[in-house]
Amino acid sequence: MKALIKIRSLKKYFQVHDGFLSQSKKTVKAVDDVSLDIRRGEILGLVGESGCGKTTLGRMSINLITPTSGEVFFDGVNILKLKNSTLSSLRPKLQIIFQDPFSSLNPRFTVERIIGEGMIVHGLATKSNLRSKVTEIMQKVGLPNSFMNRYPHEFSGGQRQRIGIARALSLNPRYLVCDEPVSALDVSIQAQIINLLQELQEKQNLSILFISHDLNVVKHLSKRTAVMYLGQIVETAPTKILNKNAAHPYTRALLAAKPSINPKVKNDNNPLKGDVPSPLNPPAGCQFHPRCPEVTERCKTEKPLTTFIEEQHTVKCHLYS
Repeated sequence: MKALIKIRSLKKYFQVHDGFLSQSKKTVKAVDDVSLDIRRGEILGLVGESGCGKTTLGRMSINLITPTSGEVFFDGVNILKLKNSTLSSLRPKLQIIFQDPFSSLNPRFTVERIIGEGMIVHGLATKSNLRSKVTEIMQKVGLPNSFMNRYPHEFSGGQRQRIGIARALSLNPRYLVCDEPVSALDVSIQAQIINLLQELQEKQNLSILFISHDLNVVKHLSKRTAVMYLGQIVETAPTKILNKNAAHPYTRALLAAKPSINPKVKNDNNPLKGDVPSPLNPPAGCQFHPRCPEVTERCKTEKPLTTFIEEQHTVKCHLYS
């Protein structure tokens, strides 16, 4: 299956001041040399601890954040080199659902305007047929027509997230970034949103980058999973293989920390020790080595390269190089 999105050697470095009155600056490597493919009609899960660069990577993949270096290809076109006019015409095909369903919606706009504004801007609707098109989108995400003239503060978290999904789908996208769209919702509402995304993906053949720190959600939704640590992709594999035969020690630690609904299942794996290193001062060699239970002297000085263990299964670890 051909890739719709190709990310090549993508980096994003932020310059921050050393202190409030200091003139010296340090570099935060939010995303550090990431290459990744997202296939047509595929849901790719992206997991990792908070602050590892998942959101930054997702936003760069649709050119919402300008990368320091690297390339992002959408259907063979490098979107980072497009002029504003050409990029604007491509915008409807690249959409995002934000993590916070409240702050991502304009509190002064009605639901009709939130969903319909993009269609008017991109010429996908006129004032005469806008309401009927908005009604159609709202039905897709399970929102009644009576909500059309209401404002975001009048809805629950799950309803606001459905509005955000409707806004993204209103432009008929081909690639959708879901930035932890269910992390702030109740479990019952999470299930509704996940099933809705899965249904819409199957009907419209969407390619989705699903960002989450909940491995159970990713296991249910995605066909492949990428694991991110401190700005780098450390392992990618089909989700079933990753859950049964994870290669990287960090991936195994994440899976060991995953709660089970079966009370009889006991996990003997020890949790990771220590905190995630600061991206201002990442460790030399393998960035995971201060917390790795299988660390060697080589890990402390030499950066590991990405290695193919088997087809579609890659890992960045000296244990396999």
